[in-house]
Amino acid sequence: MISQMALVPLYLSHWNVVTYGIWLAILSLTNLLITLDFGHQEFLAYEFLRIGRDNRPELSRFLWSGATVGLLISLGQILLVVVVLTVGVLPYLLGQSEHAGMLDPELIRAAGIILVLQSISWLICNSISGLFFRVLAPFGYFPRMAWWNLFNTVVSSIAPVVAVLMGYGLLTAGVVMTLAALITSVPMYWDLLRLLRKEGIPFSKPSFKLGYKNFLRSVAISGKGLLENARQQGARLVLAPLSGAAGLAAFSTMRTGANVALQGLNTVINPLMPELMRFLHQRDQERSEAAFGTLWFVLVALMAPAMVVLQAVIEPLYTLWTRGRVTFNPLLFATLSLSVLVYAVAQPAIAVVKGNNLLKAQLALSAVAAVVVVGGIAALVPFLGILGAGIALLAAEVAAMIGYRVVAQRWLQGNGLLWPKHHFAIALASVWIATAGMGAMIVLPQLKWLVMLGSLVLLLGNLWRYWQVLPDLATQHARRIVSNLPGMKRLYAPNKY
Repeated sequence: MISQMALVPLYLSHWNVVTYGIWLAILSLTNLLITLDFGHQEFLAYEFLRIGRDNRPELSRFLWSGATVGLLISLGQILLVVVVLTVGVLPYLLGQSEHAGMLDPELIRAAGIILVLQSISWLICNSISGLFFRVLAPFGYFPRMAWWNLFNTVVSSIAPVVAVLMGYGLLTAGVVMTLAALITSVPMYWDLLRLLRKEGIPFSKPSFKLGYKNFLRSVAISGKGLLENARQQGARLVLAPLSGAAGLAAFSTMRTGANVALQGLNTVINPLMPELMRFLHQRDQERSEAAFGTLWFVLVALMAPAMVVLQAVIEPLYTLWTRGRVTFNPLLFATLSLSVLVYAVAQPAIAVVKGNNLLKAQLALSAVAAVVVVGGIAALVPFLGILGAGIALLAAEVAAMIGYRVVAQRWLQGNGLLWPKHHFAIALASVWIATAGMGAMIVLPQLKWLVMLGSLVLLLGNLWRYWQVLPDLATQHARRIVSNLPGMKRLYAPNKY
């Protein structure tokens, strides 16, 4: 979150908008290329949770069979990068088009080298370690693995910025980022291997048959991840040829506030997932409902009010933040903020569908969302500019939310559980209030402070309604979330579920 907020002005102070747009496109391409391997890791993560800590031989067999396949996938990703560079489509993926103009050949060459380096870095630093992270989760090491992720993120974010501040260009920044990742992987692997020995997860002879079987089963998750990229990171790649690198940079910086909110939401969702899966498998309605309630509490109490306040104060801060190089669009900002709020409403349903590996439903819903994004961007951007991309993303999130809610409700009913309709309705009301408030601020900018105050009053009243219907377990967890916020006095120190 800090890197997204703090580093953008540093890049824009030393690079022009086009160079920064190409840098963002490279990062998006990298995320797209690792989809197959990441989907394989995600599938095995839930298999590790299913197997549990009491069956170490089976964990080891799944781990090392998966590691073998993961290495092959990573080598295939490197080969794919070479093919992309050979056939000459990279300039168009970076934003070159008749509409946007030609790109500097030196920047294209640098981008190609960085893509190769990033693929090699993934092979060495992430392909195996990602599985180690996941196999250790059943033993209670999720927080430790999260700290390693934080450390790696900080290093990979700061390292290229140091090169930029020293006056270097695109290629050097990419090389420095790769070298930093390779260096930090050494202590990380030492710690991971030590923990594997400590927990008695030995090396076992890989079974290519098992690894191949799990890989085939994971393809649906990879496909779903690829389609989800179309409405998350991959939207940049669809947008680049239509708006150019400069338009891509403008869209990405405008989306930073929404991305920060999404990161904050994930800090609650990810640690809660193992607990939620356990409650669902135990058919525990009370504790499952408490987990759902905790997820929606973040939306109702924190995210919706924060988005309303941000809409009111962001414009001068944004101009200062981007050094005046990117024009602020209040309607686009509001649209992107709402897309995150809709995504937050859908989180409990998404957790049910993902946690139970309902692969067909995930693939179908991701395909629908991807079609809405790609089709919407293609249809709207030529007429509305980058605002059209924001509208397409919002429409995709709405479609996904509806679909996930229907699938999750059916699964819960089929397994003797109930979908918390009342909690969902109140959470959705916060989104509608935030929508009305941000819209009114755009239409009546001279009354934005009055509109903001009225919106916050309505959101506070909706929060009170929500608090009254929350289960006791959820209110305990909510108090813990609030008490951990900076500057807040600890209200309560409840036990974990």
